Amino acid sequence: MRRWSLLGILILASAALVWRALDQQILKTEFHQNQGELRYLRKVKIPAHRGMITDRQGEPLAISTPVDSVWANPKQLAKNPAMYEPLAKALNLKPDNLRQLLSSRSGQSFVYLKRRVTPDTATAIDGLIKSKKISGIGLERGYRRYYPGGEVFAHSIGFTDMDDLGQEGTELAYEEWLRSRPGIKLVIQDGHGRVVQDVESIETPQQGRTLTLSLDRRLQYLAYRELKMAVKKHAADAGSAVVLDVQSGEVLAMVNQPAYNPNGSKTGRRGRFRNRVVTDLFEPGSTMKPFTVAAALESGRYHPASKVDTTPGFIQVGKHRVKDHHNLGTIDLATIIRKSSNVGASKLALDLSGKALWELYSKMGFGEMTDIGFPGEAAGQLTSHEKWARIDQATLAFGYGMSVTTLQLARAYAILASGGIKRPVSLLRLDQSVKGERVISGSTAHAVVQMMESVVGSQGTAPQAAVPGYRVAGKTGTVKKSVSGGYADDRYLSVFAGLAPVSNPRLVMVVMIDEPRGEQYYGGQIAAPVFANVMAGALRILNIAPDDLAPDGLRLAAARGQG
Repeated sequence: MRRWSLLGILILASAALVWRALDQQILKTEFHQNQGELRYLRKVKIPAHRGMITDRQGEPLAISTPVDSVWANPKQLAKNPAMYEPLAKALNLKPDNLRQLLSSRSGQSFVYLKRRVTPDTATAIDGLIKSKKISGIGLERGYRRYYPGGEVFAHSIGFTDMDDLGQEGTELAYEEWLRSRPGIKLVIQDGHGRVVQDVESIETPQQGRTLTLSLDRRLQYLAYRELKMAVKKHAADAGSAVVLDVQSGEVLAMVNQPAYNPNGSKTGRRGRFRNRVVTDLFEPGSTMKPFTVAAALESGRYHPASKVDTTPGFIQVGKHRVKDHHNLGTIDLATIIRKSSNVGASKLALDLSGKALWELYSKMGFGEMTDIGFPGEAAGQLTSHEKWARIDQATLAFGYGMSVTTLQLARAYAILASGGIKRPVSLLRLDQSVKGERVISGSTAHAVVQMMESVVGSQGTAPQAAVPGYRVAGKTGTVKKSVSGGYADDRYLSVFAGLAPVSNPRLVMVVMIDEPRGEQYYGGQIAAPVFANVMAGALRILNIAPDDLAPDGLRLAAARGQG
């Protein structure tokens, strides 16, 4: 009996084993395959690079370079704590900090230990994984943004964050255009998390698109160098400069001081990130006088030879007095601009209706954004003429009581340079010029430009703005800075706005230096030389033919070095 019982037990055990084998190997084959795939078949991202940003000539200004990030599975790595110290050493981290990080994420299966490591660090980690056969750690390929132009293009280009998303400048403004979309693929990984076989592509990666800016790398470096030298020489707080193509409205150069290196640390430098050309507002001062004269000419009440009596060198407007540095007597409109007469400009403005003056300023784009598409652009301020007192109308004539950006002022001067045509400002390269719209008559624009040419002459306020071999027109501005309770007597903005060549204007440039320190502070002394140096180089680089080769013209240009 015992024999049969034992035999029965053996038969039942054998049957159970056979059934178990059948169940596991045949009936549940799909289940076990799925479980294996869950352990070794993974969906991983296929990295894609962000779109490149170039200047108008195709020179790279922002590119994406491949880099590795170090990741870990805290659950797996916790099984091998002896590896914490060599791993921390390879990552240049403190072992205690690494332990704390892994401990705080112990319930997770993925954590970045260090993003965007150097090639040397990546090599060290890879060697550690292979030599020690560490499980739960690996390298993830991605991209890092690199800016070849450094601080020279920093304010125009901006930068991205750790996840390659635009944070400032063009990177932010054109995020959708530049952004990449990573793909997804199925892979088989070994026990160490390394990919041993690609299985299937699920989603194709989408690379970012190239963005071509209107900026000219050569002009940008030139403008940046001259602006930085001027700010340093005069111990100024800040500065900005912009160069526009008159015929297309394209921005060829846009620079600021102080600057920052977009390839370096971004901490503690928030104020340096501002693109002052489009974000910072200031009162334009005497650079508004050409537009006041233009309003007088457009009214039909004045012509270029009209006279204005500025005697005795001041004008009383209610309780306020507007004055010139000297009694200029009876002068024509050209002299108002050449000698920068506040009294003359105020008399013109007060003789016009507030509506007529306001309409011309508005047509020139003051009080409205340029719509360049740059983040944080300021609209400036130009209050309605219905709110003006007579003193407001008088002081607006020479640029007080309103605010503009450097770019707005440049756009307005580009209208004069183009014969009264207003074109959109563009930071992107245009394949063909925009037609634009006429906002003032060609005769008015031409007459005002002719008057501004005398500003650069020996009897004007900016002989240092002259460029050898070229006819140059422009206007200085020396603006008292607004402070609590009024205006400071010893703090200034030095401004120069100009164009060249006068015979066929191609370039407009505005330079603003914020609070130069020292004995010199006039726009003709501080900002005009920056204009001259940049414009001389730009005209040569762009191969724009000289229009003033007469000996007198060359001697006049040389006079800028004597002021």
